[in-house]
Amino acid sequence: QVQLVESGGGLVPAGGSLRLSCAASGRAVSTYIMGWYRQAPGKQREPVATVSSGGITDYVDSVKGRFTISRDNAKNTLFLQMNSLKPEDTAVYLCNARRDLWLDYWGQGTQVTVSS
Repeated sequence: QVQLVESGGGLVPAGGSLRLSCAASGRAVSTYIMGWYRQAPGKQREPVATVSSGGITDYVDSVKGRFTISRDNAKNTLFLQMNSLKPEDTAVYLCNARRDLWLDYWGQGTQVTVSS
């Protein structure tokens, strides 16, 4: 089992920055694909950014150039640096770790609110 705990969310004005962290415990996640997802009220959960075990990253178009995903395998931690935040980035941000077809873990999420 893998437990994921997100932190770093909060309320920021438009144009501000936040750095989210996701601490994994239970087992090492260095071989897992790690990702950040978000879910806004009344909307479906959507992927924001992912990073493979080899460090290959992928981003949804709406955050390219503004968000940076990274991982520290030594600390079993995932990060999301969010710059130039917009009101439409407001959502609950969730951390995900997955491997193979049956290993798929989620955190509880951290709220990010961007005021206009």
